[in-house]
Amino acid sequence: MTIRLAQISTEPLDVDAHRAAVDDPRMGAEITFVGRVRDNDEDAATPVVALEYSAHPDAEKTLRTLIAEAVGETDAIVAASHRIGRLEVGEAAVIVSVASGHRGVAYDVSRTLIEAIKHSLPIWKRQIEADGATVWKGLGG
Repeated sequence: MTIRLAQISTEPLDVDAHRAAVDDPRMGAEITFVGRVRDNDEDAATPVVALEYSAHPDAEKTLRTLIAEAVGETDAIVAASHRIGRLEVGEAAVIVSVASGHRGVAYDVSRTLIEAIKHSLPIWKRQIEADGATVWKGLGG
């Protein structure tokens, strides 16, 4: 099976668990992408202190679909998760691990999937700034 992990979680995400999920002796390449909450945004007047993520009830099902589409006919094995709830600066919001027989496929699947997550996964975020201002970012914002 190409999808080893696909979850929307309120719990902190574990990079090692994602890497372990795609560990396979047949695969010669492994890539892990971690998207973290950063302390800045070009549109923010003051530093960002947190992000609050919320998800549509079908988000996990959609994540599985996005993974399957990104993998396509390749040999890639994928573990991907997105966190919801309040995340502080530095916390992982999304992790995508991909293993494949060759690096090109691993890079391509990883990039395709993270872009699909950003633009098509029904998760929204509210950015909280140091001055108390909040801004809602739309789907994939």
